[in-house]
Amino acid sequence: MAFDVRTDERTTTVDVTDRVSAAVPEDASGVCTVFVEHTTAALVVQEDEPRLRRDIVSFVRDAVPDEGHAHDELDGNADSHLRATVLGPSVTVPVRDGELAFGTWQSILLVECDGPRTRTVTVTTVDR
Repeated sequence: MAFDVRTDERTTTVDVTDRVSAAVPEDASGVCTVFVEHTTAALVVQEDEPRLRRDIVSFVRDAVPDEGHAHDELDGNADSHLRATVLGPSVTVPVRDGELAFGTWQSILLVECDGPRTRTVTVTTVDR
């Protein structure tokens, strides 16, 4: 199952937990892998708290400078590729009785590094 996420800023976060949960079969127990089909966006499991979400954006901006990368000669978004590389394109979450088995406060956040864009997120559940 896949769904689209529209972002409205160059670097931002979007909570996709509810959409991922809706894609998990009701009777599933196993693992759920969530994958963003783009090289300039990422997924993380983290707390969905507004100040922390701003901190994530600040972290990726501070970790990778906006300019000075070889790929910028091609299309000017090397920083976005590198920021997404640091975070990664996928997360895996256990599933118990059709529910994502998160720890306290955990959510799935899409981290947009080159927006605004429409991103495709794929959800695959493997039942045990």
